[in-house]
Amino acid sequence: SSDVVDLKQLRSLSWSGVPRRCRAESWQLLLGYLPPNLEWREATLVRKRREYCESVPQYFDIADSERTEYQRKTLHQILIDVPRTSTSSAIFHHELVQRALERVLYIWALRHPASGYVQGINDLVTPFFAVFLADHLPKDRPHRAEDVEAIPAQALAQVEADSFWCLSKLLDSIQDHYTFAQPGIQRMVFKLKELIARIDAKLYAHLNEQGLHFIQFAFRWMNCLLMRELSLDLILRVWDTYLAEYGGSEDEPNDIGDGFAVLHVYMCAALLVRWSDELQKMDFQEVVIFLQHLPTSGWSSKDIGELLSQAFIFKTLYHHAPSHLNSGM
Repeated sequence: SSDVVDLKQLRSLSWSGVPRRCRAESWQLLLGYLPPNLEWREATLVRKRREYCESVPQYFDIADSERTEYQRKTLHQILIDVPRTSTSSAIFHHELVQRALERVLYIWALRHPASGYVQGINDLVTPFFAVFLADHLPKDRPHRAEDVEAIPAQALAQVEADSFWCLSKLLDSIQDHYTFAQPGIQRMVFKLKELIARIDAKLYAHLNEQGLHFIQFAFRWMNCLLMRELSLDLILRVWDTYLAEYGGSEDEPNDIGDGFAVLHVYMCAALLVRWSDELQKMDFQEVVIFLQHLPTSGWSSKDIGELLSQAFIFKTLYHHAPSHLNSGM
């Protein structure tokens, strides 16, 4: 029936990029926030938005004296990080947006005590907020900070609630990326190192000779899902594919949710191999500076499409390869 979305087909279509006008709804479906059955959708949204709305006075709008030491420290760190979030986008500098992000991150942290708030999570909420907010912003010109003021308060509250729930869905699937010592991130960095050794032995040997540890550059790539390496519009295109992978694939029914984390490692491998020739001519200091400031500013969605295709090829070649590579992923 046309009243029920075929998620398998949506995943397949989303992999190659979602048109801007369909992105908010597609992402919410892919993450399992919106039910595929149209009949239940309105009631689900009303219920989830109300639940979030009611948690704001309960958790956030309280006097500092009522917060525990842990809660005060958490809020303090979030207040430092939010102004640094998505500095390239004007709308994220608006006070209304910054307050909303603070609430989302703080309430998420309090509801997830196993990990709490970790720097980097602030980056992961911005794609959701940007996409859900875009439905209420001018379509025909670049956005300005003051555009936010024209959005009705109720619409802003809905964007905030939807962003909270979608961030929660995303982070639920990678919870051990943000628990103590961040084992999920460590595992992904190790996997990347092993992959490069197989895909590009010369590059691997050169980085080794220079005494470069993968954790020195790849930790941020994993922790922030390349949010610091690519402009926001390119990140949205990457996330179309990542969220298509979020549902797992048909042959891995038990991997629901971690499909995008697997693809992300291959994406990072494709990124590194792309500059293999240049990197092999650099010494330690040059490599570190290059990898911290990747020259992606002139990139188009075509470049990103090629990188995602390369990542997919690597995944196809190596993910089920019988080797020690598969341990822990």
